[in-house]
Amino acid sequence: MTTSRILNVELGTRSYQIRIGSGLLADAASYQALRGRRAMLLTDRHVADHHLAAVQTALRLADEQCLILEPGESEKSWDQAGRVLDWMLSARLGRDAALIALGGGVIGDLAGFCAAVYQRGIDFVQIPTTLLAQVDSSVGGKTAVNHERGKNLIGAFHQPIAVIADTQALSTLPPRELRAGLAEVIKYGLLADPIMFGWLEKNLDRILALEPQFVAETIERCCAIKARIVGLDERESVSGGPRALLNLGHTFGHAIETFSGYGEWLHGEAVATGMCMAADLSHRMGWIKAIELDRATRLLGRVGLPTLPPEGMQPADFHRIMGLDKKVKGGKLRLVLLRSIGEAVLSADFDEAALEATLDKFCGAGPGGAGPAHAFAVSV
Repeated sequence: MTTSRILNVELGTRSYQIRIGSGLLADAASYQALRGRRAMLLTDRHVADHHLAAVQTALRLADEQCLILEPGESEKSWDQAGRVLDWMLSARLGRDAALIALGGGVIGDLAGFCAAVYQRGIDFVQIPTTLLAQVDSSVGGKTAVNHERGKNLIGAFHQPIAVIADTQALSTLPPRELRAGLAEVIKYGLLADPIMFGWLEKNLDRILALEPQFVAETIERCCAIKARIVGLDERESVSGGPRALLNLGHTFGHAIETFSGYGEWLHGEAVATGMCMAADLSHRMGWIKAIELDRATRLLGRVGLPTLPPEGMQPADFHRIMGLDKKVKGGKLRLVLLRSIGEAVLSADFDEAALEATLDKFCGAGPGGAGPAHAFAVSV
């Protein structure tokens, strides 16, 4: 049996374990939650090339029990959800069966959504293969598909029965995917753990080099924060509650993804720019110091993440798209901002003039704006 770190997400009858370790995909003991169940597996072509055989062997899955989609954010759509559900129905999958998500955030969100709505809900297991999914999207039960009017607007809360994070899978990631995942890692330090943020500043190069001990510790630290927050506020039912804080950078980031067309920017890339914008606005509000703004922006830049929106995106585009954000309440936009590194707050009381100044700066329209010509080149 492979040695692994185990974290518990405490949600009463919906509690489950996160298993973190190297070599878990090929270890039949990793799949205890699926014992005795009929299972089907959803993945994408890139992930299948690297990892499907190991999982099929460990679980004794036949080819017809696996559906392989094309990679990319565009697959997380209503049409593809219909295709997956039709596949499940054609196989006469029962309510006592389980759906496995093998892949990154797109596959995890799509499989989780399909599991949530199939016969009013069946169990599913998350096997995240990207850093972003291992530290964030596979944990917490948010599932969704995208709509042309905005990201993740059609979805459901549906917790997995297990999360299996194999750190070996990260060795097959393109460098760009690894960097995008680190955006979510940095997010956790910014919103909840100043000690972790300092640890990231010190050990970033070792994490980028995928040194096993540092990668496993990174995943464990992030999942521990998320497990604690999800346990306090599973469905974001508390107005301004802790779970909303996990969306630091996401309101600006989702606007970037919607404007660009899903898949043009990776999710973590858009969130990185969104966090820079949130930190800038927080500084304009007098909530964080200039040195804290510099630390946040500098660490994201060291990873090689974008810190400006795409060329051509204007303040009006942000306003139009953010108006549909799920955190809008009573017609008022609410943003996750920073009181300090390690302390985030959901607020509708931000200064509108400060928001305009931030948008002008980042879109290159006002004093201090770097201009869209200097934005990150997402094609590399």
